[in-house]
Amino acid sequence: MDQRDPIARIERLVDNGAHELLIPRTDCGMVAATGVIKGNKVIIFASDATKQGGALGADGAHVIVAAYKAAMKENLPIIGIWHSGGARLSDGVSSLSAFGEVFSAMVAASGRIPQLSLILGPAAGGGAYGPALTDIVVLAPEGRIFVTGPGVVKSVTGEKIDIATLGGPDAHRKNSGVAHVIAHTEEEAFNTIRNATSLFANQGTMNTNITDSDLSVHVPDAHKRSYDVHPLIDAILDADSEKLELLPMWAENMTTVLGRLGGATVGVIANNPAHIGGALDSSAGEKAARFVRTCDAFGIPLIVIADVPGFLPGAGQEWEGAVRRGAKLLHAFAESVVPRVTLTTRRAYGGAYVAMNSKSLGASKVFAWPTAEVSVMGAVAAVRVLNRRLLADLPEDQREATELTLAAEHDKVSGGITRAVEIGAVDEIIEPNKTRSALAKAISEAPHRRGSHGNIPL
Repeated sequence: MDQRDPIARIERLVDNGAHELLIPRTDCGMVAATGVIKGNKVIIFASDATKQGGALGADGAHVIVAAYKAAMKENLPIIGIWHSGGARLSDGVSSLSAFGEVFSAMVAASGRIPQLSLILGPAAGGGAYGPALTDIVVLAPEGRIFVTGPGVVKSVTGEKIDIATLGGPDAHRKNSGVAHVIAHTEEEAFNTIRNATSLFANQGTMNTNITDSDLSVHVPDAHKRSYDVHPLIDAILDADSEKLELLPMWAENMTTVLGRLGGATVGVIANNPAHIGGALDSSAGEKAARFVRTCDAFGIPLIVIADVPGFLPGAGQEWEGAVRRGAKLLHAFAESVVPRVTLTTRRAYGGAYVAMNSKSLGASKVFAWPTAEVSVMGAVAAVRVLNRRLLADLPEDQREATELTLAAEHDKVSGGITRAVEIGAVDEIIEPNKTRSALAKAISEAPHRRGSHGNIPL
């Protein structure tokens, strides 16, 4: 069988290759079927790349719409396997109109059933916008996502570019934010979709009787020292269970991971100090906001790991819409109704403290480690502003010691973490070796609700 055949691809995705066609197969360029993935029933539609490169006419688009109707009726996840050149030119405007019906069906299903996309070949035009409307997009090595191909680009702009550079993995790894996962192999791409399906469809029940470990070994004591947050996330989540990091190479200062804690699906959002110190910037705000809304739409509890020095300053950030895009994160957290627990490990300063799921935005619980700082800014930075004249008049050899003394006094006056507990901004100071169980307990005790909104691609 041709490896591009949609039946072969569906069989490769589902358990034991078992599936049942939803609609008799024709030459329309699309096949739809039911199957099971990791024990969860799903609906799958797949482009027929053996027919006109997977281009869709009205009949092919109607197969997708029928698949969505079936998935909505049974409340099942739906997976699209895309390898499509877009609309069939021979069908003219009728194919464009049919694609509009596909997009309408996707938007109607948004936030109600999980929608996952697997890109195995070129996905152009409507074949690009379809996946972009879904919750998870996985790009295989031979996958390509672009609105218009190299030929059109050259004829309109004069720019010469090949298809891989235009819409391949390298183009989407860091630049676009379209593909959530860039797979190294096609097999990895299929496994990623299988794991993602399980995390959404089989969310499990939180078991609070879990093993703790000392998580402080993954975080340096020095507040200015950089480190990679991934080992800390791995130590919090259950070992040897499904785990899926989304957009790992885009806005790397913010890490977003789906995984399990106590057997239940959770979403983890963490500042990553290995990149620009973990500061929030415009891209990070947008990335995290979409993740919050995805988890909220499907009732997935959130764990927020805050270690953030503030928002990244600079004219470039302001011009890129830091205020507008950062506001998306504030809105997403304030709107969400799922259990969401924040852990401050080292520091949370300024507006970024608020943005990282603060109590004032409705966090279910806010924890902090004993050495954590919560403040408008770092104590030394604060006394440099508040006492700039005094410090300027001091001899240079006395300035550093005076700054440290004033910073200690400032901590006592402003309150720091102790004051944050007094006013209820932090619920509890917990030890690093009790963190996993505290997070699981807080999530299990919070009301389990689900947001009533779509999942617009922010």
